[in-house]
Amino acid sequence: MATLPYTDLYPPGRLSSPPDAEARRLTPLRLAGFASIAVPIAGAGLPLALFVPQLYATEFGLSLATIGLIFFLGRFWDVAADPLVGVLSDRTRSRFGRRRPWIAAGGLLFGLSSALLFFPPAALVTPAYLAAVLFVFYLGWSMLEIPSSAWAGELSRRYHGRTRVVSYQALLRSIGLLAVLVLPTILEQFEPANGLLKLKLVGGFILVTLVPALLLSLLSVPEPTVPAAPPVRQGFGRAIGVIFSDKLLLRVLAADAVVTTGQSIRAGLIVFFAVWYMGLPAWASGLYLLQFIFGVAAAPIWQRIGTRIGKREAAIAGELAQAAINLALLLVVPGALPLLVALTIAQGLTQGSGNLMLRAMVADVADAHRLRTGHDRTGLFFSVFALSAKLGPAIGIGVALPLIAWAGFRAGPGNAPEALESLKYLFAIGPALAHILATAIIWRFPLDEAAHAEIRRALDRADVIPA
Repeated sequence: MATLPYTDLYPPGRLSSPPDAEARRLTPLRLAGFASIAVPIAGAGLPLALFVPQLYATEFGLSLATIGLIFFLGRFWDVAADPLVGVLSDRTRSRFGRRRPWIAAGGLLFGLSSALLFFPPAALVTPAYLAAVLFVFYLGWSMLEIPSSAWAGELSRRYHGRTRVVSYQALLRSIGLLAVLVLPTILEQFEPANGLLKLKLVGGFILVTLVPALLLSLLSVPEPTVPAAPPVRQGFGRAIGVIFSDKLLLRVLAADAVVTTGQSIRAGLIVFFAVWYMGLPAWASGLYLLQFIFGVAAAPIWQRIGTRIGKREAAIAGELAQAAINLALLLVVPGALPLLVALTIAQGLTQGSGNLMLRAMVADVADAHRLRTGHDRTGLFFSVFALSAKLGPAIGIGVALPLIAWAGFRAGPGNAPEALESLKYLFAIGPALAHILATAIIWRFPLDEAAHAEIRRALDRADVIPA
């Protein structure tokens, strides 16, 4: 798929093309191609948390303590790499664009490290090997994810156009997550004890999808020209200061971190709830898979809702719907499978609704920041948004597991009825409170469609290209 020239997307003398012209150029096929890089990225994240540490311990004999330390340090490196890549991609000026070179280089690093991580030569596997591979893996991941997110925010200048772009990313991300959940599940029906084959199956999925996805992402759509203002030169400390000085960005980040915390509480407790409270061990993985199956439909549904009523209103509706679904879990009693399945399906259909709208808001916030300061920091803003998504799971698991332990619950038989009830209440109320808090944070978020239209008009006058 050939790349359109910039002037074909935004005609000379006018940066924002009419809505129908943008729709003709940003076709569903092109947007799907651009967003396809989300498939291998999403396909790598879940196995990295679920079974890579376990298999490196059981298959290669590394100690759990050493693996835990490596992953702990690797996550810190990942957190530091995101804003670094965001700042540097904002500064980049090249004949190929400013995001495209980072994505291409990141794809090479991500592919190489994925091959080494998921197809490890047994004779070479040591703690040093795992640490080196994991650090390159996280760097490649940041170089893929942060510039592509920033590019997605810049792809459309229109309020609802950005919702459309990030909806395609969310849809492809859901497909990647679903595939990487289904493949090992199928394998377990035939060779449940073959851990190495499971590792290679996931690695093969990542590599097979990465090559075409990388090409499609680089070539499907044009990268808009950079703003006229020169790139900002700033150290890491200055970048952090910029983040904490932007109140709109902080509200979006806080809302997303809270939402992700609630989602992580649910994900961290769902197996305990299904096995020990419901007494349905056979459904422990099935419920999680069922949610993701229906989650594939969530992005198109919420894109339509967001386009109709606005991002803020759609985010609020999504968060309140998820709060209600989680509170309805209080009505579930042991053995009540039909109600639990119905609530799981409902959870899937609202999955990520708030996250989707908040991600689309980041580009609007970056526009407001550029109008106020004269500097484009879209890459930096999206890198920090990625950090909030990583902070949420750490908080969610760090809060949920100690709380249920304090309430007397143990992962095994023989729990007192009070401990099981505490598990249910935390599983239901914890995520619900998080969704309600996120709603409160964005309730009066001022950057709506009308406000953004004014910002875009001012930016377009400053960026106009002479005829």
